[in-house]
Amino acid sequence: MIAHPAMPPPAADPVSTWTFFTNHGHVLLLLAREPEQVLRDVAIRVGITERAVQRIIGELEAAGYLTRERDGRRNRYEVHLERPLRHPIEAPATVGEIFGVLTRKKRK
Repeated sequence: MIAHPAMPPPAADPVSTWTFFTNHGHVLLLLAREPEQVLRDVAIRVGITERAVQRIIGELEAAGYLTRERDGRRNRYEVHLERPLRHPIEAPATVGEIFGVLTRKKRK
């Protein structure tokens, strides 16, 4: 895994390396924060391969959570915040309700 300044260093104890979001959630959150982000940067920040990010984006697009628009040589992504979360336990909440807290600018 490639380290990124925004990522905490890997924990020495394998039990403590879990996170609350899946790689799909991480990719979607990063694109919600920065819609013009380069996939290589997304891959580095999530800690997966660029090919895995491409696959995840394809799955998110197919499920209606993400739209990709070509902008010259780059892509711009639109996250559909009104979409419900997929698991029945989480289904009453939308992506926007969860990501709203995580994409909010820090107060000074």
